[in-house]
Amino acid sequence: MKMLVAAAVAAMLAGCGVETAGTAATVASLKKQELQDGQRTMQQAQQKINSAMQLEQEHAANADK
Repeated sequence: MKMLVAAAVAAMLAGCGVETAGTAATVASLKKQELQDGQRTMQQAQQKINSAMQLEQEHAANADK
């Protein structure tokens, strides 16, 4: 009987560990996606800034003529 209870407790504890590992993997995946989204947003902003700077330089060059 003690062996059966010990086996049941061990199984429950093992199940908790698996759930924790699964949750950690899910959180890590979400954080990775957030990071990628942030990097994409930063690249788009940098492209817009570069385009605006180039347009401003063209306007300045045309104004000098």
